Amino acid sequence: MREVRVRFAPSPTGPLHIGGVRTALYNYLFARRHGGKMILRIEDTDSQRFVPGAEEYIIESLKWCGIEIDEGVGVGGPHAPYRQSERREIYLKYAKQLVDADWAYYAFDTPEELDVLRKEAEEAGKTFAYNYEVREKLPTSLSLSKEEVEARIARGDQWVVRFKMPENEIVKMDDLIRGHVEVNTSTLDDKVLYKSVDALPTYHLANIVDDHLMEVSHVIRGEEWLPSLPLHYLLYRAFGWTDTQPEFAHLPLLLKPTGSGKLSKRDGDKMGFPVFPLFWTAPTGETSRGYREDGYLAEAFINMLSLLGWNPGTEQEIFSMQELIDSFSLDRVSKAGARFQPDKAKWFNAQYMHSLSDEQLAPFMQPILREHGIEVTDEVAGKAAGIMKERMTLVTDMWDLTSFFFVAPTEYEEKLVKKQWKGDNPAMLKALRGVLEAIEDFSKENTEAVVRAWIEAEGYSLGQVMNTLRLALVGAGKGPGMFDVTEFIGKAECLKRIDSLVNNVTPVE
Repeated sequence: MREVRVRFAPSPTGPLHIGGVRTALYNYLFARRHGGKMILRIEDTDSQRFVPGAEEYIIESLKWCGIEIDEGVGVGGPHAPYRQSERREIYLKYAKQLVDADWAYYAFDTPEELDVLRKEAEEAGKTFAYNYEVREKLPTSLSLSKEEVEARIARGDQWVVRFKMPENEIVKMDDLIRGHVEVNTSTLDDKVLYKSVDALPTYHLANIVDDHLMEVSHVIRGEEWLPSLPLHYLLYRAFGWTDTQPEFAHLPLLLKPTGSGKLSKRDGDKMGFPVFPLFWTAPTGETSRGYREDGYLAEAFINMLSLLGWNPGTEQEIFSMQELIDSFSLDRVSKAGARFQPDKAKWFNAQYMHSLSDEQLAPFMQPILREHGIEVTDEVAGKAAGIMKERMTLVTDMWDLTSFFFVAPTEYEEKLVKKQWKGDNPAMLKALRGVLEAIEDFSKENTEAVVRAWIEAEGYSLGQVMNTLRLALVGAGKGPGMFDVTEFIGKAECLKRIDSLVNNVTPVE
């Protein structure tokens, strides 16, 4: 059986959209499922749209997501280089090969000449197409003599190589997701394959040549490339490579939360969610949010993304990367677009946050604590996060939910003060202070047992005591059980915080 070799081939024209991440993920899962190789190729032939920093962003994004590259940019491999701009000498040879075999031709036409033909088509009520009807009416190697073609090239005239699309032929194709497809070539135009102006190929030529030379077995890419499939099939035939032609699979679109149209950055900006994996700063200074910086765990992000267009055929929703690899198959990828649900993304992240151990939470907690000038051990950081993790949705929730463990309140929630800091409660809290001060074993369990016995003996209500203590220790009506707090901050800090409330806040009359 042929070795499975797939490639993710993004263009460095900006930050990597989550739709691109999903394409990379599905390629990776398919490769790993079949013991194959994952290639990263950077398709930077469009020099006009190249954005500095985009390539580095792509590599960092894949790394954060846990999508491992076997060959390619940043890794190397037997088919290097993997950056198309570094392979430019390769493509001209293949473009000329197509011309020599009468599968392509040189075109010297100018934008002005094409405008004339467009105008003629409009006047005739037709849509202009650069195809078999016009290619011999223009200055091309099909209408010019061989000597004239050579002379134009020699004197430096700009030219392109266009594919010579056959007339009225049915191209029969098979897609692993969409099944059998047939297209009449008369509906297709003669695509540009190579441009002399920058000595670079277009996507169509470069990706076919590179996929062949890199021995790619399966091309798993976005739905937007489906209209190009007939041309790519014909290019494999033109080169005589049909025996090693890869199998194709075109993935469904990621749709807006409304379900209509492709998910865009504008949708995220409008509705308050990121559409890129990492924070991005454009050369212009414009910034875009990222899932990592917004507080999502990579594993949750990948889990969420995997189910946008693929289903495992079971009710299972939470998958580790290995479980995704073991379960993934292209025959369970949908043809229809997948609607992105921001709330579901948060739900996935919450599930992962809740499942983390204290040790796993500490690395996320520590940078947040340092930002606030707090230096503690990993054990302490992890314990604070662990106590509150069931209330966390995002990593960015950590400080708001745990700050009272590390910083004593300097202000007190007005609503809670009005409700709790009145009547017998100030005297009761002073008495409780004495009880706490006398406790030697300040563990959660022992402190709770002593305080509960005191409450019962004094005839107080549990809610009255706990809520007043919460006001002193937390400053607000939030937080975990009070004995989690007392144990964490310790006796001295408990007494200090009680004293601060007693000495600084006047009881409500």
